[in-house]
Amino acid sequence: MQPRNRLLDDLAQLMTNAMGVAQGAREEAETVVRGWVDRFLADRNLVTREEFEAVREMARRAREENEALMRRIAALEARIGAGDGAAGADGGRDDRQDG
Repeated sequence: MQPRNRLLDDLAQLMTNAMGVAQGAREEAETVVRGWVDRFLADRNLVTREEFEAVREMARRAREENEALMRRIAALEARIGAGDGAAGADGGRDDRQDG
Protein backbone atom coordinates (compact mmCIF):
# COMPACT_ATOMS: atom_id res chain seq x y z
CA MET A 1 0.00 0.00 0.00
CA GLN A 2 3.00 2.29 0.16
CA PRO A 3 2.87 3.17 -3.58
CA ARG A 4 -0.80 4.13 -3.30
CA ASN A 5 -0.12 6.53 -0.41
CA ARG A 6 2.75 8.01 -2.39
CA LEU A 7 0.41 8.54 -5.35
CA LEU A 8 -2.16 10.30 -3.14
CA ASP A 9 0.56 12.45 -1.56
CA ASP A 10 1.82 13.44 -5.01
CA LEU A 11 -1.71 14.23 -6.16
CA ALA A 12 -2.36 16.34 -3.05
CA GLN A 13 0.91 18.21 -3.58
CA LEU A 14 0.01 18.81 -7.23
CA MET A 15 -3.40 20.21 -6.25
CA THR A 16 -1.82 22.45 -3.60
CA ASN A 17 0.64 23.82 -6.14
CA ALA A 18 -2.15 24.34 -8.67
CA MET A 19 -4.14 26.34 -6.12
CA GLY A 20 -1.09 28.51 -5.46
CA VAL A 21 -0.68 29.16 -9.18
CA ALA A 22 -4.39 29.97 -9.52
CA GLN A 23 -4.20 32.37 -6.57
CA GLY A 24 -1.20 34.12 -8.13
CA ALA A 25 -2.99 34.38 -11.48
CA ARG A 26 -6.05 35.86 -9.80
CA GLU A 27 -3.95 38.48 -8.00
CA GLU A 28 -2.16 39.35 -11.24
CA ALA A 29 -5.48 39.68 -13.09
CA GLU A 30 -6.83 41.96 -10.35
CA THR A 31 -3.74 44.16 -10.62
CA VAL A 32 -4.08 44.42 -14.40
CA VAL A 33 -7.80 45.22 -14.26
CA ARG A 34 -7.26 47.78 -11.50
CA GLY A 35 -4.62 49.46 -13.69
CA TRP A 36 -7.02 49.55 -16.65
CA VAL A 37 -9.77 51.06 -14.52
CA ASP A 38 -7.41 53.67 -13.05
CA ARG A 39 -6.26 54.70 -16.54
CA PHE A 40 -9.87 54.76 -17.78
CA LEU A 41 -10.91 57.06 -14.93
CA ALA A 42 -7.85 59.28 -15.32
CA ASP A 43 -8.50 59.69 -19.06
CA ARG A 44 -12.02 60.91 -18.33
CA ASN A 45 -11.02 63.31 -15.55
CA LEU A 46 -13.07 61.39 -12.98
CA VAL A 47 -12.04 61.55 -9.35
CA THR A 48 -11.10 58.67 -7.14
CA ARG A 49 -12.97 57.85 -3.95
CA GLU A 50 -10.06 59.23 -1.90
CA GLU A 51 -10.12 62.54 -3.78
CA PHE A 52 -13.88 62.78 -3.44
CA GLU A 53 -13.74 62.13 0.30
CA ALA A 54 -10.97 64.72 0.74
CA VAL A 55 -12.98 67.42 -1.04
CA ARG A 56 -16.11 66.41 0.84
CA GLU A 57 -14.27 66.87 4.14
CA MET A 58 -12.97 70.28 3.01
CA ALA A 59 -16.52 71.36 2.14
CA ARG A 60 -17.80 70.17 5.53
CA ARG A 61 -15.13 72.17 7.33
CA ALA A 62 -15.84 75.25 5.19
CA ARG A 63 -19.56 75.01 6.03
CA GLU A 64 -18.80 74.75 9.74
CA GLU A 65 -16.44 77.73 9.55
CA ASN A 66 -19.03 79.72 7.58
CA GLU A 67 -21.73 78.97 10.16
CA ALA A 68 -19.40 80.00 13.00
CA LEU A 69 -18.55 83.24 11.22
CA MET A 70 -22.23 83.98 10.59
CA ARG A 71 -22.94 83.50 14.31
CA ARG A 72 -20.04 85.78 15.17
CA ILE A 73 -21.28 88.47 12.75
CA ALA A 74 -24.79 88.24 14.20
CA ALA A 75 -23.41 88.61 17.73
CA LEU A 76 -21.29 91.61 16.74
CA GLU A 77 -24.22 93.24 14.96
CA ALA A 78 -26.39 92.69 18.02
CA ARG A 79 -23.71 94.23 20.19
CA ILE A 80 -23.45 97.25 17.90
CA GLY A 81 -27.22 97.62 17.82
CA ALA A 82 -27.44 97.41 21.62
CA GLY A 83 -24.65 99.97 22.03
CA ASP A 84 -25.15 103.67 22.79
CA GLY A 85 -27.96 104.00 20.27
CA ALA A 86 -26.38 107.01 18.53
CA ALA A 87 -24.80 104.92 15.80
CA GLY A 88 -26.84 102.23 14.15
CA ALA A 89 -25.51 99.28 12.22
CA ASP A 90 -24.43 101.69 9.45
CA GLY A 91 -22.00 103.48 11.74
CA GLY A 92 -24.15 106.59 12.14
CA ARG A 93 -24.06 107.59 8.48
CA ASP A 94 -27.03 109.41 7.04
CA ASP A 95 -27.40 108.27 3.43
CA ARG A 96 -30.72 110.02 2.85
CA GLN A 97 -30.97 112.31 -0.14
CA ASP A 98 -32.40 115.72 0.66
CA GLY A 99 -34.56 116.84 -2.23
